[in-house]
Amino acid sequence: MWRIGELARMVGVSERTLRHYDKVGLLPPAATDQLTGYRWYGAAELTRLERIRGLQRLGLPLRRIADLLDAPDAQLRQALAETVAALRDDIAARTATIAAAEDHLTGTASVLPQVARVGLRRLRVRHVRVADPTELAALCRQQPPTVLLTWLRCRPATRFRAAVTTDGPGERLDLPARTVVRAVVPPTTGVVRAGLDLFAWLPRQYLTVAGPTTEDQLVDGDGAAVTVLEIPVAARPDRPTLPHQHARPAR
Repeated sequence: MWRIGELARMVGVSERTLRHYDKVGLLPPAATDQLTGYRWYGAAELTRLERIRGLQRLGLPLRRIADLLDAPDAQLRQALAETVAALRDDIAARTATIAAAEDHLTGTASVLPQVARVGLRRLRVRHVRVADPTELAALCRQQPPTVLLTWLRCRPATRFRAAVTTDGPGERLDLPARTVVRAVVPPTTGVVRAGLDLFAWLPRQYLTVAGPTTEDQLVDGDGAAVTVLEIPVAARPDRPTLPHQHARPAR
């Protein structure tokens, strides 16, 4: 039999770790001296400790290890398959975060785009045609719309189609539930520049425009204003497959 310090040195863990394993029921000692409180461990506990550490190295958390220490091999393999899938998802998410940060560092984008899912939206609009994006600002100043819509994919070379919401006569326009790239544009940033930055950002993310861009003019109770741009998007067919999209083991 070995005391807790001896076992800790043999295996290369701390006594604090062994006490924690005892506290959570993972590795109770073979015996405890009632007078001194010393914990004693034998060969069975050593074997169990090595299994605990082995499962930790495979990425399993302690709460899961507690359920698997004495489980049949099939159950263990299933848990490992789930752990591998979760780790791949985490790697993919972190890879995407790194790519987004690097993209922002190497560019001159004026906004930080977010991908979101939005619901159905019903509008009544009147259509207009304009020659340059800067005319949209003048249109908004003349009659501030709740929403302005444009059918653009980049800076236009000729006159283009737009629409503004209206309380009077107009055409009904239903925007279906969709995935959008959204950016909140503060007053210090030009909406035209923000829109062009978003259009330039999309192809780097293997996204394509899938509908009209909406421009919401929002004003809070203190009169402070922001503009919310939303561009409906779809994934391009040539978008690379991410690690978490690979086939997972059959269950």
